[in-house]
Amino acid sequence: MSICQDLGLNFQQRMGANISQLERDIGSEQFPPNEHYFGLVNFGNTCYSNSVLQALYFCRPFREKVLEYKAKNKRTKETLLTCLADLFYSIATQKKKVGSIAPKKFIARLRKEKEEFDNYMQQDAHEFLNFLINHINEIILAERNQSTLKVPKHASGEPVTCNGTAPPTAEPTWVHEIFQGTLTSETRCLNCETVSSKDEHFFDLQVDVGQNTSITHCLKCFSDTETLCNDNKFKCDNCSSYQEAQKRMRVKKLPLILALHLKRFKYMEQYNRHIKVSHRVVFPLELRLFNTSDDAVNPDRLYDLVAVVVHCGSGPNRGHYISIVKSHGFWLLFDDDMVDKIDASAIEDFYGLTSDIQKSSETGYILFYQSRDASC
Repeated sequence: MSICQDLGLNFQQRMGANISQLERDIGSEQFPPNEHYFGLVNFGNTCYSNSVLQALYFCRPFREKVLEYKAKNKRTKETLLTCLADLFYSIATQKKKVGSIAPKKFIARLRKEKEEFDNYMQQDAHEFLNFLINHINEIILAERNQSTLKVPKHASGEPVTCNGTAPPTAEPTWVHEIFQGTLTSETRCLNCETVSSKDEHFFDLQVDVGQNTSITHCLKCFSDTETLCNDNKFKCDNCSSYQEAQKRMRVKKLPLILALHLKRFKYMEQYNRHIKVSHRVVFPLELRLFNTSDDAVNPDRLYDLVAVVVHCGSGPNRGHYISIVKSHGFWLLFDDDMVDKIDASAIEDFYGLTSDIQKSSETGYILFYQSRDASC
Protein backbone atom coordinates (compact mmCIF):
# COMPACT_ATOMS: atom_id res chain seq x y z
CA MET A 1 0.00 0.00 0.00
CA SER A 2 1.37 3.42 -0.93
CA ILE A 3 1.80 6.29 1.53
CA CYS A 4 -0.97 8.23 -0.25
CA GLN A 5 -3.36 5.29 0.05
CA ASP A 6 -2.44 4.86 3.70
CA LEU A 7 -3.07 8.57 4.42
CA GLY A 8 -6.38 8.40 2.58
CA LEU A 9 -7.48 5.37 4.56
CA ASN A 10 -6.50 7.00 7.85
CA PHE A 11 -8.49 10.10 6.90
CA GLN A 12 -11.57 8.00 6.15
CA GLN A 13 -11.13 6.16 9.45
CA ARG A 14 -10.87 9.45 11.34
CA MET A 15 -13.94 10.79 9.59
CA GLY A 16 -15.80 7.58 10.38
CA ALA A 17 -14.82 7.88 14.03
CA ASN A 18 -16.40 11.36 14.14
CA ILE A 19 -19.74 9.99 13.00
CA SER A 20 -21.96 9.04 15.90
CA GLN A 21 -23.68 5.69 16.24
CA LEU A 22 -27.02 7.44 15.75
CA GLU A 23 -25.90 8.89 12.43
CA ARG A 24 -24.72 5.43 11.36
CA ASP A 25 -28.06 3.88 12.38
CA ILE A 26 -30.04 6.49 10.44
CA GLY A 27 -27.68 6.55 7.47
CA SER A 28 -26.24 9.60 5.73
CA GLU A 29 -28.67 9.36 2.81
CA GLN A 30 -31.71 8.96 5.10
CA PHE A 31 -30.71 11.65 7.61
CA PRO A 32 -33.32 14.42 7.30
CA PRO A 33 -31.89 17.73 6.09
CA ASN A 34 -32.13 20.63 8.56
CA GLU A 35 -33.04 18.26 11.39
CA HIS A 36 -31.12 17.85 14.63
CA TYR A 37 -31.33 15.18 17.30
CA PHE A 38 -29.95 16.47 20.58
CA GLY A 39 -30.31 14.92 24.00
CA LEU A 40 -30.80 17.07 27.10
CA VAL A 41 -28.50 16.99 30.11
CA ASN A 42 -30.14 15.89 33.38
CA PHE A 43 -29.57 18.23 36.33
CA GLY A 44 -30.16 15.60 39.00
CA ASN A 45 -33.91 15.07 38.66
CA THR A 46 -34.92 16.82 35.43
CA CYS A 47 -35.79 13.74 33.37
CA TYR A 48 -39.46 14.72 33.89
CA SER A 49 -38.92 17.96 31.96
CA ASN A 50 -36.40 16.56 29.45
CA SER A 51 -38.85 13.88 28.31
CA VAL A 52 -41.73 16.34 27.87
CA LEU A 53 -39.57 18.93 26.11
CA GLN A 54 -38.38 16.34 23.58
CA ALA A 55 -41.97 15.25 22.93
CA LEU A 56 -43.07 18.86 22.40
CA TYR A 57 -40.09 19.63 20.17
CA PHE A 58 -41.19 16.87 17.80
CA CYS A 59 -44.79 18.08 17.75
CA ARG A 60 -44.10 20.11 14.63
CA PRO A 61 -46.90 22.71 14.96
CA PHE A 62 -45.74 23.54 18.49
CA ARG A 63 -42.05 23.72 17.54
CA GLU A 64 -42.79 26.03 14.61
CA LYS A 65 -44.86 28.39 16.75
CA VAL A 66 -42.19 28.56 19.47
CA LEU A 67 -39.48 29.35 16.89
CA GLU A 68 -41.78 31.87 15.25
CA TYR A 69 -42.31 33.51 18.64
CA LYS A 70 -38.55 33.86 19.08
CA ALA A 71 -38.17 35.44 15.65
CA LYS A 72 -40.86 38.04 16.42
CA ASN A 73 -39.88 38.78 20.05
CA LYS A 74 -36.20 39.60 20.12
CA ARG A 75 -36.47 42.32 22.78
CA THR A 76 -38.69 40.69 25.36
CA LYS A 77 -37.98 40.28 29.05
CA GLU A 78 -37.02 36.78 30.13
CA THR A 79 -39.92 34.41 30.70
CA LEU A 80 -40.30 30.66 30.64
CA LEU A 81 -41.47 31.01 27.03
CA THR A 82 -38.39 32.99 25.95
CA CYS A 83 -36.19 30.37 27.64
CA LEU A 84 -38.05 27.60 25.83
CA ALA A 85 -37.74 29.47 22.54
CA ASP A 86 -34.00 29.92 23.10
CA LEU A 87 -33.64 26.21 23.83
CA PHE A 88 -35.57 25.16 20.72
CA TYR A 89 -33.63 27.66 18.60
CA SER A 90 -30.33 26.37 19.97
CA ILE A 91 -31.24 22.81 18.99
CA ALA A 92 -32.57 23.81 15.56
CA THR A 93 -29.44 25.81 14.65
CA GLN A 94 -26.71 23.44 15.85
CA LYS A 95 -23.89 22.86 13.38
CA LYS A 96 -23.76 19.20 14.30
CA LYS A 97 -26.59 16.84 13.45
CA VAL A 98 -26.55 15.02 16.78
CA GLY A 99 -25.25 15.64 20.26
CA SER A 100 -26.44 16.89 23.64
CA ILE A 101 -27.25 20.27 25.13
CA ALA A 102 -27.68 21.54 28.69
CA PRO A 103 -30.98 23.43 29.18
CA LYS A 104 -29.56 25.43 32.10
CA LYS A 105 -31.46 28.67 31.51
CA PHE A 106 -34.80 26.92 31.04
CA ILE A 107 -34.48 24.84 34.23
CA ALA A 108 -33.31 27.87 36.23
CA ARG A 109 -36.33 29.86 35.04
CA LEU A 110 -38.68 26.94 35.69
CA ARG A 111 -37.50 26.72 39.29
CA LYS A 112 -38.06 30.46 39.70
CA GLU A 113 -41.57 30.30 38.24
CA LYS A 114 -42.86 27.35 40.26
CA GLU A 115 -41.60 26.58 43.74
CA GLU A 116 -42.69 22.93 43.56
CA PHE A 117 -40.06 22.31 40.87
CA ASP A 118 -37.28 24.06 42.79
CA ASN A 119 -35.82 20.94 44.39
CA TYR A 120 -34.19 17.65 43.50
CA MET A 121 -37.14 15.41 44.26
CA GLN A 122 -38.90 13.15 41.76
CA GLN A 123 -41.41 15.23 39.81
CA ASP A 124 -44.43 14.25 37.71
CA ALA A 125 -44.08 14.72 33.95
CA HIS A 126 -47.80 15.37 33.47
CA GLU A 127 -47.85 18.07 36.15
CA PHE A 128 -44.93 19.70 34.36
CA LEU A 129 -46.65 19.49 30.97
CA ASN A 130 -49.86 20.93 32.41
CA PHE A 131 -48.00 23.80 34.07
CA LEU A 132 -45.86 24.55 31.00
CA ILE A 133 -48.72 24.68 28.49
CA ASN A 134 -50.95 26.79 30.74
CA HIS A 135 -48.10 29.11 31.75
CA ILE A 136 -47.05 29.69 28.14
CA ASN A 137 -50.65 30.49 27.28
CA GLU A 138 -50.83 33.00 30.16
CA ILE A 139 -47.61 34.67 28.98
CA ILE A 140 -48.99 35.09 25.46
CA LEU A 141 -52.26 36.51 26.75
CA ALA A 142 -50.46 38.91 29.12
CA GLU A 143 -48.17 40.17 26.35
CA ARG A 144 -51.15 40.59 24.06
CA ASN A 145 -53.01 42.62 26.67
CA GLN A 146 -49.98 44.88 27.18
CA SER A 147 -49.74 45.60 23.46
CA THR A 148 -53.42 46.48 22.94
CA LEU A 149 -55.22 49.65 23.97
CA LYS A 150 -57.45 49.46 27.00
CA VAL A 151 -61.17 49.21 26.24
CA PRO A 152 -62.81 52.59 27.10
CA LYS A 153 -65.33 52.46 29.94
CA HIS A 154 -68.37 54.44 31.08
CA ALA A 155 -68.37 56.20 34.44
CA SER A 156 -70.19 53.15 35.80
CA GLY A 157 -67.23 51.00 34.91
CA GLU A 158 -69.04 49.11 32.15
CA PRO A 159 -67.16 48.78 28.85
CA VAL A 160 -68.29 51.04 26.00
CA THR A 161 -69.97 49.07 23.20
CA CYS A 162 -70.74 49.94 19.60
CA ASN A 163 -74.36 49.74 18.40
CA GLY A 164 -75.30 47.78 21.49
CA THR A 165 -72.92 44.89 20.73
CA ALA A 166 -70.72 43.33 23.37
CA PRO A 167 -66.97 44.00 23.34
CA PRO A 168 -65.00 41.38 21.39
CA THR A 169 -63.96 38.27 23.26
CA ALA A 170 -60.31 37.32 23.54
CA GLU A 171 -58.93 35.71 20.42
CA PRO A 172 -57.48 32.24 20.92
CA THR A 173 -53.73 31.97 21.23
CA TRP A 174 -51.61 29.58 19.19
CA VAL A 175 -51.54 27.34 22.26
CA HIS A 176 -55.34 27.14 22.03
CA GLU A 177 -55.14 26.48 18.29
CA ILE A 178 -52.75 23.56 18.79
CA PHE A 179 -53.81 21.83 22.01
CA GLN A 180 -57.28 23.00 23.00
CA GLY A 181 -60.23 20.72 22.48
CA THR A 182 -63.77 20.91 23.81
CA LEU A 183 -65.72 18.38 25.85
CA THR A 184 -69.49 18.50 26.15
CA SER A 185 -71.23 17.04 29.19
CA GLU A 186 -74.71 15.82 28.22
CA THR A 187 -77.23 15.15 31.01
CA ARG A 188 -80.68 13.67 30.30
CA CYS A 189 -83.33 13.92 32.98
CA LEU A 190 -85.06 10.53 33.31
CA ASN A 191 -88.27 12.23 34.46
CA CYS A 192 -88.92 14.79 31.70
CA GLU A 193 -86.34 13.58 29.11
CA THR A 194 -84.89 17.08 28.82
CA VAL A 195 -81.23 17.05 27.74
CA SER A 196 -78.91 19.77 29.00
CA SER A 197 -75.32 20.21 27.92
CA LYS A 198 -72.30 22.07 29.20
CA ASP A 199 -69.03 22.64 27.36
CA GLU A 200 -65.55 22.71 28.88
CA HIS A 201 -62.15 23.12 27.27
CA PHE A 202 -59.10 20.90 27.73
CA PHE A 203 -55.44 20.89 26.79
CA ASP A 204 -55.13 17.15 27.45
CA LEU A 205 -57.53 14.30 28.13
CA GLN A 206 -56.99 12.28 31.29
CA VAL A 207 -58.17 8.70 30.94
CA ASP A 208 -58.36 5.80 33.36
CA VAL A 209 -56.55 2.61 32.43
CA GLY A 210 -57.63 -1.01 32.74
CA GLN A 211 -55.79 -4.32 32.48
CA ASN A 212 -55.01 -5.58 28.96
CA THR A 213 -56.94 -2.90 27.14
CA SER A 214 -56.39 -0.23 24.47
CA ILE A 215 -56.54 3.53 24.17
CA THR A 216 -59.68 3.19 22.05
CA HIS A 217 -61.37 1.21 24.83
CA CYS A 218 -60.17 3.69 27.48
CA LEU A 219 -61.70 6.56 25.51
CA LYS A 220 -64.93 4.61 25.11
CA CYS A 221 -65.08 4.12 28.88
CA PHE A 222 -64.34 7.83 29.30
CA SER A 223 -67.63 8.53 27.50
CA ASP A 224 -69.71 5.73 29.05
CA THR A 225 -73.13 6.73 30.34
CA GLU A 226 -73.28 7.33 34.11
CA THR A 227 -76.54 7.15 36.06
CA LEU A 228 -77.06 9.91 38.62
CA CYS A 229 -79.25 8.64 41.44
CA ASN A 230 -79.71 8.46 45.23
CA ASP A 231 -77.56 11.19 46.82
CA ASN A 232 -76.10 12.12 43.45
CA LYS A 233 -79.32 13.15 41.67
CA PHE A 234 -79.34 15.87 39.03
CA LYS A 235 -81.14 19.16 39.64
CA CYS A 236 -83.33 19.53 36.56
CA ASP A 237 -84.27 23.12 35.73
CA ASN A 238 -87.28 21.95 33.77
CA CYS A 239 -88.63 19.85 36.65
CA SER A 240 -87.43 22.37 39.27
CA SER A 241 -86.32 19.47 41.44
CA TYR A 242 -83.67 16.79 41.85
CA GLN A 243 -84.22 13.86 39.51
CA GLU A 244 -82.47 10.72 38.40
CA ALA A 245 -80.55 11.34 35.21
CA GLN A 246 -78.04 9.89 32.78
CA LYS A 247 -74.80 11.71 32.06
CA ARG A 248 -72.03 11.19 29.53
CA MET A 249 -68.98 13.12 28.37
CA ARG A 250 -68.15 13.38 24.69
CA VAL A 251 -65.63 15.27 22.56
CA LYS A 252 -67.14 18.23 20.75
CA LYS A 253 -64.00 19.80 19.25
CA LEU A 254 -60.93 17.73 18.44
CA PRO A 255 -57.57 19.52 18.89
CA LEU A 256 -54.78 19.68 16.34
CA ILE A 257 -52.55 17.79 18.76
CA LEU A 258 -54.35 15.40 21.07
CA ALA A 259 -52.45 14.84 24.33
CA LEU A 260 -53.67 11.81 26.28
CA HIS A 261 -52.64 11.39 29.90
CA LEU A 262 -52.91 7.81 31.12
CA LYS A 263 -53.76 7.92 34.81
CA ARG A 264 -50.99 5.55 35.90
CA PHE A 265 -50.81 6.75 39.51
CA LYS A 266 -53.75 5.91 41.75
CA TYR A 267 -54.33 6.56 45.42
CA MET A 268 -54.98 3.39 47.41
CA GLU A 269 -56.57 3.82 50.85
CA GLN A 270 -55.30 0.48 52.16
CA TYR A 271 -51.72 1.61 51.50
CA ASN A 272 -52.34 5.29 52.30
CA ARG A 273 -50.32 6.29 49.26
CA HIS A 274 -50.31 6.44 45.48
CA ILE A 275 -49.28 3.34 43.58
CA LYS A 276 -48.41 2.84 39.94
CA VAL A 277 -50.93 1.14 37.65
CA SER A 278 -48.71 -0.66 35.15
CA HIS A 279 -51.55 -2.33 33.23
CA ARG A 280 -50.91 -3.10 29.58
CA VAL A 281 -52.60 -0.45 27.41
CA VAL A 282 -52.10 -0.69 23.66
CA PHE A 283 -51.73 2.66 21.90
CA PRO A 284 -51.96 2.48 18.09
CA LEU A 285 -49.83 4.40 15.61
CA GLU A 286 -53.07 5.74 14.09
CA LEU A 287 -56.10 6.89 16.07
CA ARG A 288 -59.60 8.07 15.29
CA LEU A 289 -61.93 9.15 18.09
CA PHE A 290 -65.39 7.60 18.18
CA ASN A 291 -66.64 9.25 21.36
CA THR A 292 -67.54 12.49 19.59
CA SER A 293 -70.77 14.45 19.99
CA ASP A 294 -73.41 14.67 17.27
CA ASP A 295 -72.45 18.30 16.60
CA ALA A 296 -68.69 17.72 16.68
CA VAL A 297 -66.71 20.16 14.54
CA ASN A 298 -64.31 17.63 13.00
CA PRO A 299 -65.44 14.13 14.05
CA ASP A 300 -63.47 12.25 11.36
CA ARG A 301 -60.09 13.74 12.24
CA LEU A 302 -57.37 11.09 11.93
CA TYR A 303 -54.35 11.21 14.21
CA ASP A 304 -50.81 9.83 14.01
CA LEU A 305 -48.78 9.02 17.11
CA VAL A 306 -45.78 11.38 17.17
CA ALA A 307 -44.43 11.14 20.73
CA VAL A 308 -44.77 9.21 23.98
CA VAL A 309 -43.51 10.17 27.43
CA VAL A 310 -42.65 6.92 29.20
CA HIS A 311 -42.44 6.33 32.95
CA CYS A 312 -39.91 3.71 34.01
CA GLY A 313 -40.17 2.26 37.49
CA SER A 314 -42.52 0.89 40.11
CA GLY A 315 -44.03 3.99 41.70
CA PRO A 316 -44.80 7.72 41.41
CA ASN A 317 -41.99 8.79 43.75
CA ARG A 318 -39.27 6.74 42.15
CA GLY A 319 -38.23 5.87 38.65
CA HIS A 320 -37.27 7.70 35.50
CA TYR A 321 -38.83 9.37 32.44
CA ILE A 322 -37.78 8.90 28.83
CA SER A 323 -39.53 9.72 25.57
CA ILE A 324 -39.91 8.15 22.16
CA VAL A 325 -40.66 10.35 19.16
CA LYS A 326 -41.39 9.92 15.49
CA SER A 327 -39.32 12.03 13.11
CA HIS A 328 -39.42 11.81 9.32
CA GLY A 329 -40.76 8.29 9.33
CA PHE A 330 -38.53 6.66 11.95
CA TRP A 331 -38.56 6.43 15.73
CA LEU A 332 -36.03 7.74 18.25
CA LEU A 333 -35.61 7.14 21.97
CA PHE A 334 -34.49 10.10 24.10
CA ASP A 335 -33.08 9.19 27.51
CA ASP A 336 -31.80 12.52 28.84
CA ASP A 337 -28.58 13.19 26.89
CA MET A 338 -28.67 9.84 25.07
CA VAL A 339 -30.45 9.41 21.72
CA ASP A 340 -30.96 6.10 19.94
CA LYS A 341 -32.85 4.97 16.86
CA ILE A 342 -35.40 2.21 17.55
CA ASP A 343 -37.65 0.03 15.43
CA ALA A 344 -41.37 0.80 15.37
CA SER A 345 -41.98 -2.69 16.76
CA ALA A 346 -40.14 -1.65 19.95
CA ILE A 347 -43.06 0.64 20.84
CA GLU A 348 -44.89 -2.45 22.08
CA ASP A 349 -42.34 -2.62 24.91
CA PHE A 350 -43.95 0.49 26.40
CA TYR A 351 -47.57 -0.74 26.48
CA GLY A 352 -47.23 -1.98 30.06
CA LEU A 353 -47.42 -5.26 31.95
CA THR A 354 -49.67 -8.22 31.27
CA SER A 355 -49.29 -9.49 34.83
CA ASP A 356 -49.50 -7.79 38.22
CA ILE A 357 -46.80 -10.14 39.51
CA GLN A 358 -44.11 -8.12 37.76
CA LYS A 359 -42.88 -5.23 39.89
CA SER A 360 -41.48 -2.61 37.54
CA SER A 361 -42.12 -1.56 34.00
CA GLU A 362 -41.67 1.00 31.27
CA THR A 363 -45.14 2.28 30.49
CA GLY A 364 -46.58 4.91 28.18
CA TYR A 365 -47.70 7.83 30.34
CA ILE A 366 -48.45 10.77 28.03
CA LEU A 367 -49.32 10.19 24.38
CA PHE A 368 -49.15 12.89 21.72
CA TYR A 369 -51.26 12.35 18.61
CA GLN A 370 -50.97 14.85 15.75
CA SER A 371 -53.80 15.39 13.29
CA ARG A 372 -52.98 14.55 9.70
CA ASP A 373 -54.46 17.86 8.60
CA ALA A 374 -51.90 19.79 10.66
CA SER A 375 -50.62 22.67 8.58
CA CYS A 376 -47.02 22.40 9.83
